[in-house]
Amino acid sequence: MSAAPVNPLNPLDPVNPVKFAYWVPNVSGGLVTSRIEQRTDWGYDYNRELAVLAENNGFDYALSQVRYMAGYGAEFQHESTSFSLALLLATQRLKVIAAVHPGLWHPGVLAKLGATADHLSNGRFAVNVVSGWFKGEFTALGEPWLEHDERYRRSEEFIRALRQIWTEDHAELAGDFYRLRDFSLKPKPLNTPERPHPEIFQGGNSTAARAMAGRVSDWYFSNGKDFDGVVEQIADVRKAAAEVGRTAPKFGLNGFLIARDTEAEARETLREIVAQADHEAVEGFGAAVKQAGRSTADGKGMWQDSGFEDLVQYNDGFRTGLIGTPEQIAERIVAYKRLGVDLFLLGFLHYHEEVEYFGRRVLPLLRELEARLPDTGTETATGTEPESVSAHV
Repeated sequence: MSAAPVNPLNPLDPVNPVKFAYWVPNVSGGLVTSRIEQRTDWGYDYNRELAVLAENNGFDYALSQVRYMAGYGAEFQHESTSFSLALLLATQRLKVIAAVHPGLWHPGVLAKLGATADHLSNGRFAVNVVSGWFKGEFTALGEPWLEHDERYRRSEEFIRALRQIWTEDHAELAGDFYRLRDFSLKPKPLNTPERPHPEIFQGGNSTAARAMAGRVSDWYFSNGKDFDGVVEQIADVRKAAAEVGRTAPKFGLNGFLIARDTEAEARETLREIVAQADHEAVEGFGAAVKQAGRSTADGKGMWQDSGFEDLVQYNDGFRTGLIGTPEQIAERIVAYKRLGVDLFLLGFLHYHEEVEYFGRRVLPLLRELEARLPDTGTETATGTEPESVSAHV
């Protein structure tokens, strides 16, 4: 197996340690579409305790999920923006990212909510702009369903409007999807040394998503990827940013983390998750998401090359390969950092226990490895190419 390639454009700066976010389980069904036991709950009491536990175990961000109706194992859902505010008020340091859909939100309305949430949390509110894959949610609400690239064009316009409202008085926009006419927001969100406005995240793997991220976003979230996939995406996003003379967004990578005392235990947990997969829900989800991305001209839409095992964790989290002992996972995270990954968005099977295990067993090893990193990208990373998921089950 080959070592991870080194990205010469990414300085290995131990002063800026890799950051961590976790998927907020505000949607029922956990983070894997499987009948395996998941000691995870979608209710507020559980999530309030989890948020405090996470910020005390090395997590910088939490990302609330957005679902408006049942489907594919998610029978119940708490709304993302209100749930995010509740978690912000329950914590002291954690930044909470609320996922929202353009087409179901107007940027001016979200800007107002975000400014209030930012003041209430002392500058810890962020937003994840989701272009959408679940056609049924839009049609059930009587909203038009746009084809793939049009959804991203609308999201880009949404972000431009949002940033303008948050940073300028008398916002004006005559777009194809949104109109602003001398709109002024007061109070504006906090302007801090860390950020001039709430951070704007976006996801997506397609060519349209990468180009949009380079042009307008602060952070780009990728589905789970191996080393080669990360290198390709980072290069595309940076190229898009350079073409418009903009600093490239930071890069976040999805990963489902299974840390156990032995590698055999971790691999067995993965095997059990896939063996007990809810086949009907996984196949329904796969059909829906592949239809949503199939309209891309070059076939690079999200989930287009995802197999059944990948879709059991619905953002391809197994592909990132964060499965093994604490030592193996720490080394692999550092290998990804060498390629330019700034943040890991993590999911777990049993959140409370595994977030605590991560903070106690994995994070100290990782920080020790980071402290030894050189300050240039001239050395070869120590991580290895992940084996295919099918080889693990």
